[in-house]
Amino acid sequence: MNKGLRQLRMLVLVLAWGLSLLMQNPSQARNGPVQTDVELVFAVDVSYSMDPEEQYLQRQGYIEALRSPLLIEAINKGIHGKIAVTYIEWAGEYSQRIVVPWMVIDSAASAERFIAVLEAIPAQRLQRTSISGAIDFSAKQFINNGFSSFRQVIDISGDGSNNHGRPVNKARDEAVAAGIVINGLPIILNRPNERFRDVDRLDHYYEDCVTGGPASFVIPINDRTQFIQATRTKLILEISGLVPSPRQALVQHASAAEPRISCFAGERLWQERWGRDF
Repeated sequence: MNKGLRQLRMLVLVLAWGLSLLMQNPSQARNGPVQTDVELVFAVDVSYSMDPEEQYLQRQGYIEALRSPLLIEAINKGIHGKIAVTYIEWAGEYSQRIVVPWMVIDSAASAERFIAVLEAIPAQRLQRTSISGAIDFSAKQFINNGFSSFRQVIDISGDGSNNHGRPVNKARDEAVAAGIVINGLPIILNRPNERFRDVDRLDHYYEDCVTGGPASFVIPINDRTQFIQATRTKLILEISGLVPSPRQALVQHASAAEPRISCFAGERLWQERWGRDF
């Protein structure tokens, strides 16, 4: 990239970031927290098991979903007609960053402002996979964030099981006890993979160990062509607060039964591979 393009990109980033800050809490100081229908954290896996193409498709899935007229229609049908959204990236236990801060989305124009910030910041690639760390970090984002809503949702997407940090089901249980719903978008591609060996049924792992709360659900991605459709379906369900129909394409309800896969499966696989503790 030449110097001129780099400078232009930085200018776009600064302007977009400034707009995002202006749009976050426009009336908080005068009128208290901004009322929204849902506060939604996009928590996106950037661990090394995600190859660059998967990372690109994962991010584009969110971008295209936010541009969907169906999504804007779902937002506008809410009581307040607006949602609050933030986008974070995560990998190991101590590897999380806020890519896009909290912003209000209530129209196609405000969705584009969110997208402008997201597109201006390149994705990272980092070591290890700590879904528990992602949940803990995401849950903290709801504290004193300037918004008030009926629902708080963490939207976890990733391609592996927890292998770093505290037990994922403990983080899940604490978040759910605090009134937070966790939904999942497990990415089930590139299996089997000797370099990044993982559980055979990541969708079951997400259902039993990651997701939780009223009407929580999982939408697995088994093919690269499903990213946009799956992400859009998930966001519309999260924004509308609807209970997914058992017959709805792609959707799998989170399991309330005993886990079919150990919630320590990722840690055990890591230990077997490297011969050391988690």
